[in-house]
This record gives sequence, structure tokens and C-alpha cells, in this order.
Amino acid sequence: MNKIKFSLLGEEEENKEGKEDEEEKEKEKEEEEEEEEEEEEVVEEEVVEEEEEVEEEEEVEEEEEEVEEEEEEE
Repeated sequence: MNKIKFSLLGEEEENKEGKEDEEEKEKEKEEEEEEEEEEEEVVEEEVVEEEEEVEEEEEVEEEEEEVEEEEEEE
């Protein structure tokens, strides 16, 4: 009887450890996904900033060209 009891307790302990391992793996996976999402957001923000800088540079160039044309006309 004691052997069966110890055997069942051992199985319960193994199951408990298995569940804990599984939960830990899930948490790690979720953390990795969150990190990837944050990295993607940072990359997207950088791309948007670069696009805005390019647009600003283009606007400045256009304004400079307009000023040059006006000066040439005078």
C-alpha cells in the first residue's frame, strides 16, 4: 500500500514539475514575443522619422530652388 502511495505521490510531483516547466516556457515565449513587437515598433518609428526627414529635406530644396529662380528673374 505504501509503495502505491509513494508511486502516486511521485507521479503527482512529476506532473506538477511538468506543468511548472510548461508555464515557464510559455512565459518565456510571451516575453520574447513582446520584445519582438517592441523592436518592430522601434524600427517602424525609425522608418517614419527617416521619411519625415527626407520630406523636410525635399521641401527645403524646393524652397531653395524657388528662391534661386526668383533671384534669376530679378
